[in-house]
Amino acid sequence: MFNDFEMAKAKVNGVEINYRIRNSHKTSENAILFLHGFPQTHIMWSGIADNFPEDYPVICPDLRGYGNSEKPSGVENFSFRKMAEDQFQLMLHLGFEKFHIVGHDRGGRVAHRMALDVTDKIKSITLMDIVPTKLLLSELTTQVAQSYYHWLFLAQPSPFPEKLISADPNYFYESCLLGWGSTNLDNFDLEKLKHYRKSWNNVDTIRAMCDDYRAAIQFDWAFDNEDDNRCLDIPACVMWGETGAMAKHFDVPLTWENKFLNIHKKPMHGGHFFPDQYPEETKSELVSFISNNTD
Repeated sequence: MFNDFEMAKAKVNGVEINYRIRNSHKTSENAILFLHGFPQTHIMWSGIADNFPEDYPVICPDLRGYGNSEKPSGVENFSFRKMAEDQFQLMLHLGFEKFHIVGHDRGGRVAHRMALDVTDKIKSITLMDIVPTKLLLSELTTQVAQSYYHWLFLAQPSPFPEKLISADPNYFYESCLLGWGSTNLDNFDLEKLKHYRKSWNNVDTIRAMCDDYRAAIQFDWAFDNEDDNRCLDIPACVMWGETGAMAKHFDVPLTWENKFLNIHKKPMHGGHFFPDQYPEETKSELVSFISNNTD
């Protein structure tokens, strides 16, 4: 996994971020930042990021609170804006002032916040299997709430969700992997599952992931309301799993049409975790989109 990548950590924006990088010596404006989602780590990009053409510098970090990145205390430290600042500062630290960004799930929400806050630094953005945060929280129908109950469960005051999850972390988080459009654990690479399990069995990670969802309601909802009328002129690719919960309840690309002027729409085989299920297909679509938006 991740052949020819270096593993490192950097103290940026007040937290230590764990990341892997390939071609760190290059100063190309076509570097690609890959951001994972819940309840995973940067390992999800194995088989995708590490199979990109060699001329692209590639960076795969763990979001704050996840994997081997630092897990600060306090809900206020887990807004998408805080996470976005981490990643922008990481890219500056590595010498990349402009770059492409690819985000799945929570990573997609961080990517959208980065595009809103540092628009001129983003060459292109790819959002995987999400709808805008404000839309999800403002129009939470019974059907969506049933599929995505974890948004409200994880956001409950501490230590209620932490205590319940800690009783059997593998059971809870694997139910998340299987609940949004995957059929069974065979859809996931065993080595990746090993990394995911190691991460989510850490009590600090459990707490931090709950704080991530608390912050979405306590902070990000308001931030997104402030930016609700902004439509960005950045090449955007919206990808979604055809058999996932998002596709069942939303016209996913339609939800982004007032957020970006130029959207490439791409349905994918599989459910919410289609990058794990179909890494080669995911990589091919990303290479096509990003290469078409490369100087």
